[in-house]
Amino acid sequence: MERIAVQIYEIQDPREAEMVIELDVDRIGSVILSEENWKVPAIKDAILISKGARVKHSLIPLFHTRGVLFQAIEYYRPDIIHFCECLTNDDGHFMPCGVLVDLQICVRERFPEIEVMRSVPIATPRNSKRMPTLEIAKRFESASDYFLTDTWLGKEPVEGYIGITGRTCDWTVARRLVDLTSIPVILAGGLSSENVYEGVMGVKPFGVDSCTRTNGVDTSGRPVRFKKDLDKVRAFVQEVRRAEKDLFSMKIQSKGRK
Repeated sequence: MERIAVQIYEIQDPREAEMVIELDVDRIGSVILSEENWKVPAIKDAILISKGARVKHSLIPLFHTRGVLFQAIEYYRPDIIHFCECLTNDDGHFMPCGVLVDLQICVRERFPEIEVMRSVPIATPRNSKRMPTLEIAKRFESASDYFLTDTWLGKEPVEGYIGITGRTCDWTVARRLVDLTSIPVILAGGLSSENVYEGVMGVKPFGVDSCTRTNGVDTSGRPVRFKKDLDKVRAFVQEVRRAEKDLFSMKIQSKGRK
């Protein structure tokens, strides 16, 4: 039975990494929040915990100064380096990205054992703007090992970077990306235990990612960054595994009819 990779962001310390790994996740993600404070021992310890458990660990740097980036990669040695810069302007038009493509190529050449993941923007289902999602994917495909779909709003929660919106992207576009690209696609954007089954069944991605909607919440019900709700993570994983079984059953039935 083909396993759907379950990835959980944002894990910033080893204890939380251990607790999430116990819930049968396949991948963990952490974030370096600034170029000035790029060395965070707790994140390094979390990566070592993941490696010991044979769980892949991805790392987002919220900067792309090459010298500092290469220092950070040497220090952390993640399994995956994940780039999530905004690739469009506020109107959704594709901006020049040659420098970012070249950076990914350079990372792969310098660290051949580390994979590269690129976030690709997709608008919300009711957004009337046409996003150049497939054009962006085509531009980055040869320099990436994975794509991660994420929701584009026009004005992002973290300026200059896409993600942590808590909103779902247009799954029809995500499915087109899965069908057209030659590399694995991880579906992200507003996924929770309430909708991930439907997302997996409709998009049929290589994997799924959750951040905001598996976080704990404050007294006002707003998600708290860097604090996971383990019950939400557990329910999320269970729904993904349920979808795995149903997809497998559908494949068996389809073969039986041929």
